Order: sequence, then structure tokens, then C-alpha cells
Amino acid sequence: MQWMVWTLPTALVFIGLALLLCGMAVWGHFSPPVARRGFLRIETDRGDRLYIGLISAAVVLAGWIAVTDLSMWLALACALLVTIVIGIWG
Repeated sequence: MQWMVWTLPTALVFIGLALLLCGMAVWGHFSPPVARRGFLRIETDRGDRLYIGLISAAVVLAGWIAVTDLSMWLALACALLVTIVIGIWG
């Protein structure tokens, strides 16, 4: 891994994603996901909603960087809110 420059924030993001995926796998083993329809108007299970939420969070963060110079902590809070809303009601 010498070819890639790992900064602490980058490493933390990938560690967090790995833990999230492992947690979802364990949760899915003990409680199989059930597909349902939410405000997204498509039938999704919790893994689908997690994926859509993560992609949406990336879009929110990229849009935030492109449009405004406000705090990145506020951008992260908005991205997490979008992900949570999609995960619960999507």
C-alpha cells in the first residue's frame, strides 16, 4: 500500500464504511431484510436504502463544495441527515 497516500480522514472513511458493511451483514444474518415501499416510490430493503443514502450523501457533499464556502461540518450534518431520512422513510 506504499503507492497510495493514506491520510487519517481517508483511512477513517474507509474503516467506517467497512464497519458499516460488516454491521449490515451481521444484522441481515440475524434479521433478514424485508422489502417495502417508502417515499422513494420503489421497493427497497435496508441495504438498498443504505446504498441510495450513501450515494445521496456523496452528492450533497460534492454539491456543497461546488456551491458554497460554508463549514464542511454543516455539510457533513446535512449529508448524514439525508442518509438517515432515506434509511428510515425511503
